[in-house]
Amino acid sequence: MNIGLPHPSYAGPTREAPMGTFYHLLGNNLIANITNFTVWFALTFWVYIETQSVFATGMIAGVYLVFTSGFGFLLGSIVDHNPKKLAMLGSSVVSAGFYVLSLALLLLSPQSAFADPYGFHLWFFVLLVMLGVIAGNIRSIALPTLVTVLIPEGSRDKANGLVGMVTGIGFLSTSVISGFLVAWGGMVATLAFALVLTFLAFVHLTFIQIRETHVEAAHDQPGEPKRVDIRGTVAVIAAVPGLFALIFFATFNNFLGGIFMALLDAYGLSLVSVQIWGLLFGVLSTAFIISGIVISKRGLGRNPLRTLLLVNLVTWSVCCVFTIQSSIWLLAGGCFIWMLLAPYAEAAEQTVLQKVVPLERQGRVFGFAQSVEQAASPLTAFLIGPLTQFVVIPFMTDGAGSEAIGDWFGTGPARGIALVFTLAGVLGVVVTILALRSGYYRRLSKAYAGGTTDKVNPSRRS
Repeated sequence: MNIGLPHPSYAGPTREAPMGTFYHLLGNNLIANITNFTVWFALTFWVYIETQSVFATGMIAGVYLVFTSGFGFLLGSIVDHNPKKLAMLGSSVVSAGFYVLSLALLLLSPQSAFADPYGFHLWFFVLLVMLGVIAGNIRSIALPTLVTVLIPEGSRDKANGLVGMVTGIGFLSTSVISGFLVAWGGMVATLAFALVLTFLAFVHLTFIQIRETHVEAAHDQPGEPKRVDIRGTVAVIAAVPGLFALIFFATFNNFLGGIFMALLDAYGLSLVSVQIWGLLFGVLSTAFIISGIVISKRGLGRNPLRTLLLVNLVTWSVCCVFTIQSSIWLLAGGCFIWMLLAPYAEAAEQTVLQKVVPLERQGRVFGFAQSVEQAASPLTAFLIGPLTQFVVIPFMTDGAGSEAIGDWFGTGPARGIALVFTLAGVLGVVVTILALRSGYYRRLSKAYAGGTTDKVNPSRRS
C-alpha cells in the first residue's frame, strides 16, 4: 500500500517521511481521543449514578452537541488560518485549563451538591468539563486536512480507515477505563487521569515535525482578514453538485443519532452494572478496529458515497430490532454491528470532501459540516431525554403502550427507552432508501468520479 507521497498542492516537505509523520499524528490523536472520550463517558456514567436521572444524561448529550455544533465554524477557521500543529497544541492547552477548573470545583464543593439533577453546581461542573472536551474537537477537524496534505488522492480512503481504527482503539480503551475510574475514584480520578494524558499528548506533539507552507493566501482574496467566512465556505460547498445534500443527510442521521447519545448509556446501565457496561463497551469497540483495518487494506470501493448510504441502511435496520427484547446480548450484537459500520460512513464522507474541496478551505468546510450535521442532535438530545422520561416511559410502564404491546415487548422504564430506539430505526431506514433513490445522490457520485479540487475552487473562476 503506497500512501507515502505528499499531496501535490502541499507547498513544503516534512522533515521526516510523510507516512512516519502520519503515524505519529495518529498516535498523538489516539492519546487525545482516549483523554477526551474518557472524560465524556465518565461524566455521563457518574451523573447517572449520582442522580439516577435520564433527563440529566439527555441534557449532557445535548450540551455536548450544542457546543460541537456551535464551535464547529470557529474551530474550522482556526485550523485553516493557522499551522495545523499549532492549532492542535492549543487544543491541548485549552482542554487542560478547563479540566483544572473542573477539578477545583469538584474538590471545593460538597459531594451532595452534585446529586441534584437540576442543581447549579452539577450543571456548572458539566459546562466546564464539556468545554474541555470540545476544545479537543480541533483535532478532529485538523487530522482530515493533514490526510489531504500527506496522502495522495487514491489512498486517502485507506488512510481514513486508519483514522477510524485509531478512533476505535480510543473507544476500546475509554469505555473500560472510564467505567473503572468512576467506580474507583469518581470524577476526581477521571480528571486527574485526563490531565496526565493531556500533558503527554502535548509533549509528544512538540516533537512531530510538520513543515507547512500556508496555501490560503494563494487562493483567497489578497489581504482577506482571518475570519470564519461562512459565505465563502457555503460557496465552495454549493459549487459541488449534491454536496449540500450529503451534509443534510448526515444532519438527519445525527438527528436520530442524538437518541443514542441521550439514551444508550441509560439503557445499558438498566441491564448491567457500570463496570460491566464499561467492559462490554470496550469489547464491542473492537469493531471499530476491525473495520478500520479492513478499510485501510481494501478501501471504500469506487463510489464511497454509495458505501456510506448502504452502511446506513444496514445500521438503521439493526436499530429497529436490537432493543426489541430486554437482552444484553441482543443489545451487544446491535452495538457491535453499529460500531463495525460507523467508520465506513465517516471515512466515506471524509474521502468525498477531501477530493472535491480545495485544501485551503477544508478546515472551514469540515468545521461547517460538523456544525450543521451536529445542529440536529442537540434538538434530539434535549427533547428525547424529557420526552422519554415523562411520556414514553409512563406510556410503557402503566399506560396504553404497556397494554397494547407489553405482553411481548415488555413494560417498564427500560422498555420505554427501547421503544424509542425501535421507532428511530424505522425512520432511519425510510430516509436512507429515499436518499439512495434521489437525484442528489447520482449528481454527487458523478462529481466525485470526475471532480478535483481545482474544479470547485470559486476563487479560480475569475
